[in-house]
Amino acid sequence: MPTRTEPEKPSRNEDEYFLKHDAELIKEMRARLDRERAETERRAHWMKCPKCGADLAETEYHHLKVDLCPDCRGMWLDAGEIQMVEQVKENRIADFIRDLFKGLPSK
Repeated sequence: MPTRTEPEKPSRNEDEYFLKHDAELIKEMRARLDRERAETERRAHWMKCPKCGADLAETEYHHLKVDLCPDCRGMWLDAGEIQMVEQVKENRIADFIRDLFKGLPSK
């Protein structure tokens, strides 16, 4: 009578290997999904008013780009732009500020 051979049971080392391998794959997939979610969220907020969510319009005043909100009339400066304001000559600061606020409706 032929003897029945039992299927080989994976060794403990094989189990550990596949558990580690699966854990690494899951970790990589989570990291990729987190990056994709962050990028999608970033695109959704690009050039949006932080106060009301409207699309910002970039406008140039005295070689300085300012982001203006057409709805709430908020104004935002990008990184480094406030330092550019400091570099404007003192006698031109009043002109700069007047031009900056020209056309904004008074409340």
